[in-house]
Amino acid sequence: MQNWYVNWYSIFAYALGISFAISILLTHVVRILAIRWKILDHPGERKMQKEPVPLLGGVAIWVTFNLVIGVHVLALIAMKGFGIEWIQLNVLSFLGSGTDVAYKLIGLFAGGVIIFILGVVDDIVALRPEMKLIGQIAAALVLVLSGIQVDLLIDYPILAAAVTMFWVVMMTNAMNFLDNMDGLSAGVSIVASLSFFACVLPSGQTFICVLLMIFTGSVAGFLYHNFNPARIFMGDAGAMFCGYILASVAVLGTFYAQETTSSRIAMAAPLLALSVPIFDTLSVVYIRWRRGESIMKGDKRHFSHRLVELGMKPHHAVEFIYLVGAVTGLGAALLPHVDYAGTIIIIAQALGVYCLIVLLMQAGRKRENNR
Repeated sequence: MQNWYVNWYSIFAYALGISFAISILLTHVVRILAIRWKILDHPGERKMQKEPVPLLGGVAIWVTFNLVIGVHVLALIAMKGFGIEWIQLNVLSFLGSGTDVAYKLIGLFAGGVIIFILGVVDDIVALRPEMKLIGQIAAALVLVLSGIQVDLLIDYPILAAAVTMFWVVMMTNAMNFLDNMDGLSAGVSIVASLSFFACVLPSGQTFICVLLMIFTGSVAGFLYHNFNPARIFMGDAGAMFCGYILASVAVLGTFYAQETTSSRIAMAAPLLALSVPIFDTLSVVYIRWRRGESIMKGDKRHFSHRLVELGMKPHHAVEFIYLVGAVTGLGAALLPHVDYAGTIIIIAQALGVYCLIVLLMQAGRKRENNR
């Protein structure tokens, strides 16, 4: 087991480093092209920037992610002593055997392609919310039909498929909604990815670990250009792709949880690691519903906007949200090492963090109204 950690840790570091370096370079190239092609996000009532900012940063994330995976898989197949059989036995065994592995991998990446194309088109021509929802459902359906579904611990395949599709669509939109300040969605994606990595590392599931390191590096390279003041935005192509990958990893986790860890981890870890976008989405939907407004209507009532209303500067609000995500994400990382009582305590602590945030926001709002 010790040798496994030594050998694979170097691979994880390499995957993170090479993805980060390529993403930095590609993001710079994409920024130049976006400016040349005039694909820009212009200032508006619901926007934070004062000047037009290039879009399509998500192209760099998506290209880096798939390029690094594709090139290295082909290299392993070509190398003597490795090949497809070695990859399936040492990396992909938890997905099953035979054609099941191929179907699941095709479904995972095909769904990502659909989300990416949908996002790029939306960044260029601004699709209606209904059209985006149809595309997201199509991507989730491809994922489910490939055999990747949530394990509900009960034999109801149709219900499992419906829950999986709802989860993927919800998280795809949640990360997109969260993309409302410089560095926010990218930073939260990195924090969530690292939380998942820490959670699955003890089980030795190399495919998910390498996938998460490549994803983290791809997003981190973009984030280098996206810190306040942002030189480029990821757009819907990047935000929705980040949500799709994180949601898919959460679902993939249920496959190995049956054999290597308790099922409580597969059920609780995604909720903790992705608690920030979940909290942001649910709170915004509740506010809009309470006021009788459309839940699809954009506004400045997101988690980050409310922190700014309380007196924080935008970059401080982003850093605060990073910290919240890290605190709750650490809980996800602890789940493989605790029993059921420990799991309940960790979940209760995370809920307590968000309850404190809600109470502080309400107190701050009342103080502003009384002035």
